[in-house]
Amino acid sequence: MYDACGIRRAAGKQAALLNKLIETPGLTGMQVSEKLVEVLGHTPIQVFVGAIIGVVVGIIA
Repeated sequence: MYDACGIRRAAGKQAALLNKLIETPGLTGMQVSEKLVEVLGHTPIQVFVGAIIGVVVGIIA
């Protein structure tokens, strides 16, 4: 849960910033063929709901 919410989400935010930086005209001389994936990780609400579903399924099974 820590990885899904914290580390991967931070990597997604960094990817969004890098994509914006590369698209800024005149700032870099680099030619980029593809963008970085920005949708990484989960929001805290998604992690919480996933944990609740996991507990419920564990109790039922």
